[in-house]
Amino acid sequence: MSLVLQKLEPSALWQHFEALNAVPRASKKEEEVIQFILDFAKEINLSAQKDAVGNVIIRKPASLGMEDRKTVVLQSHLDMVHQKNNDTDFDFARQGIQMLVDGDWVKAQGTTLGADNGIGVAAIMALLSSNDIPHPAIEALLTIDEETGMTGAKGLQGGVLTGDILLNLDTEEDTEIDIGCAGGIDVTATLDYTLELLSGGVTTFEIAVRGLHGGHSGIEIHKGLANANKVLNRILYYLSGSGLDVRIIEIQGGGLRNAIPRESSALIATRGTNLELLSSTLKDKIEAVKKEYANVDAGLEITVSKIADEAEVSVMPIDVQEKLIKGIYAAHNGVYRMSVDFADLVETSNNIARVEVKDGKATVKCLTRSSVESSKQDLANALKSCFELMGAKVIFSGDYPGWTPNANSAILDVLVETYKDLFNESPDVVACHAGLECGILGTNYPKMDMISFGPTILGAHSPQERVSISSVQKFWMYLKEILVRIPSK
Repeated sequence: MSLVLQKLEPSALWQHFEALNAVPRASKKEEEVIQFILDFAKEINLSAQKDAVGNVIIRKPASLGMEDRKTVVLQSHLDMVHQKNNDTDFDFARQGIQMLVDGDWVKAQGTTLGADNGIGVAAIMALLSSNDIPHPAIEALLTIDEETGMTGAKGLQGGVLTGDILLNLDTEEDTEIDIGCAGGIDVTATLDYTLELLSGGVTTFEIAVRGLHGGHSGIEIHKGLANANKVLNRILYYLSGSGLDVRIIEIQGGGLRNAIPRESSALIATRGTNLELLSSTLKDKIEAVKKEYANVDAGLEITVSKIADEAEVSVMPIDVQEKLIKGIYAAHNGVYRMSVDFADLVETSNNIARVEVKDGKATVKCLTRSSVESSKQDLANALKSCFELMGAKVIFSGDYPGWTPNANSAILDVLVETYKDLFNESPDVVACHAGLECGILGTNYPKMDMISFGPTILGAHSPQERVSISSVQKFWMYLKEILVRIPSK
């Protein structure tokens, strides 16, 4: 372990975060981190269990004098989003996250940091291992696979938890208290085609979109950031009407469904076209797109590179190519509808997260989010219709509910008053457009009073992810005081 964070306060929380970040913990590949948590519980002599899907529950009795308080469930997720810059040599399966301190920020070196939701996990570990922090009886619920399906929350059975209050530590702005969130559904379109041989003076080129901000496809969807898949498709659409004989060989764009795509590239073939002609044809279009995003994605790069001269190559048939390009062009990306109930809250959105074209199969993967179930289905059906018109098969999967706000929450009152007393200002009580596990957990625990809060984390789901050191200190103070003020049974 590198001990980069050893001088930071609160020391126990940062030490646990550093230890956690030494363990690979990709979504759906949490075996090592699950064992890490079970070993941690054993070391501190606390009862722990792993449920059927891999969630870990650790129980700690109330501290002296707090036995009459309601039991609190402290909840965070173990998995993290694995994203890295294209020029970063890093193996998430074998290496721990390489961290650095930059002023008030903890960052990673070219990868995601894992503060989402590793800071929440580390805070829970610090509380469980402490001997001098007053607290009621605690049930620590550490879920798996939050980032790619929330299967941990979905798989948690009723009756496992006995707590009355759930504190979710997965909010990413320290001035906010979350009381609701969006649900989501995956929309996946697949289009099979027969490869066609292109021969006779063929030259292959790569068109690449890089340098974008990327980020969280829920929290940052309203910022108007460029989506690399949509930008690349605009270039291909322009080329298809330019009079040049351009054919698609392969497309690789985006990655995880909950991350705004930062990079996308296409391998194309042409006849009778050299690099100079292709570049000059695209020059004005590229400059126009870069100008559009100059204020939000100044790092946007669109490059055209010659790959090779070939005798022949296998390409997508022209009729299929036109349908694919037009289908992706027409498919909605970004904010679909703003909430009419909460000011400045995105109600419904879509992220065209992944586009892959290779070996006779095209796949487009989207994550559609909404805090209103009917609106979520409306957008999902609109996407389904769009992709079916281009000849694709469409499936819905990974559907999970939103978390309906409860303005009469008793624990909300405790959190608001505690915040005012500690920081001499009122918190922002909000619903968010991200996917929190509270809505899913509430299906089997409908009487549990739930709330979400956390420290300030920026750039989640991207290599720009960073967490504020001073905000973690604020969060830690706030969390400890909330536990002291948990009401009696």
